[in-house]
Amino acid sequence: MHGQAGHREEWTTELKDTARLRRLILSRKASLAVMGQGYIGLSVASAAAQEGFSVTGIDVDRARLERLATGDLSVPGVAEDLFTSAIGSGRLRFATEPSPVARANIIIIAVPTPLRDHTPDLSFVENACRDVATHLRAGSLVILESTTYPGTTEQLVRPILQSSGLIAGRDFLLAYSPERIDPGNSEFGLRNTPRIVAGLGAEATGVVALFYEQLIEKVVVVSSLRTAELAKLLENTFRHVNIALVNELATLCNDIGIDVWEVIDAASTKPFGFMAFQPGPGVGGHCIPLDPEYLAWQVRRDAGRQFRILAQAEDINAQMPGYVASRIGDALNDHGLAVKDARILCLGLSYKADVGDLRESPAVKVLQHLYRRGAHVEFHDPYVESIGVNGVSLLRSELTQRTLAGAQCIALLTPHHLYDLDWIAQHGTLIFDARNAYNAQRQANVVRL
Repeated sequence: MHGQAGHREEWTTELKDTARLRRLILSRKASLAVMGQGYIGLSVASAAAQEGFSVTGIDVDRARLERLATGDLSVPGVAEDLFTSAIGSGRLRFATEPSPVARANIIIIAVPTPLRDHTPDLSFVENACRDVATHLRAGSLVILESTTYPGTTEQLVRPILQSSGLIAGRDFLLAYSPERIDPGNSEFGLRNTPRIVAGLGAEATGVVALFYEQLIEKVVVVSSLRTAELAKLLENTFRHVNIALVNELATLCNDIGIDVWEVIDAASTKPFGFMAFQPGPGVGGHCIPLDPEYLAWQVRRDAGRQFRILAQAEDINAQMPGYVASRIGDALNDHGLAVKDARILCLGLSYKADVGDLRESPAVKVLQHLYRRGAHVEFHDPYVESIGVNGVSLLRSELTQRTLAGAQCIALLTPHHLYDLDWIAQHGTLIFDARNAYNAQRQANVVRL
């Protein structure tokens, strides 16, 4: 016990000016432990390893880690070149238990923050923090990256970490930096997307900024942890609300006979005060459908009222899969066919183009609507092998000329760039384009949302 106390006192003295940790970061001698190896944790772990840091990625999913260790990128949303470079460097390792935290100078917590009955479920964060607390040593920097509501880092994470006997700001540094990874985005990746950071106190803020400056071109320092937490929620709430706006506009335009896509293109010519959003089957992925709910939950809890504009947006976007299924039914009806018993081929089931992530995918919900209405549904997605629908497992169909010609309607729900749109239009009888993939071509057999 006496020796441990002396060890902590030594680290506390060094922590006061953080000089040692700064030197370790700048010299790439700082070691990292990243809790959670989903697309957020694996991306930052890969980036750090690529930049010369020794990194251990920690996750409870042993099968996932075994595949990653062999170079098999089994996590959707991670840039393949980044992961390949990290594995090739030999600086990225994996572990299923948290003991590497004891050897780490920087610990990043990047675990899921799902919703349960519209209430934030922070059990993954709590469990990760308990694991960190068990092995935490003085002088370390702990960073939360998981998306959450304002106050989480100070009110939840800090007390759990301090159960170690170490005090945040005195014995270790505590910070928050929300991830901003956009899976499948070839223009903006982890390095060239600005990163928001905040720390508990000036020392933590300075060190966390220094660390991310080694990985990311631009680091934006804000004044408080709560500011950083809320900024992340605003980003995704902004998208949610504006997607709902154009989705509502799309339904209106169909009712009054105006081309919504032409309206958006025309409005987009304004060089200021307008940002184009695209309508579609709804919103999907881990962030946009869920993150704004954290904000809505906190408004209900702390202010005792609804976040009204968000509630409206959620209602509109939740109805879009059913609306798209109805529009597919209308397109079939115009060709003298009913949805019931119609052969419908759904192309693209992931929530966005060029990724294999099915979480909250509106395309899957469209397929489910069609299935429940009695259609004979098939699907193709280059990233998805099978999917469960109403207790039935559907296997991916081969995308052949015969498959296209045999479908009475092809529902293009997620237009992956691997799809040859001209070839699909050439062999398909009727195509419902839910994403305006055919905008420039205006094929005669294509009906757009």
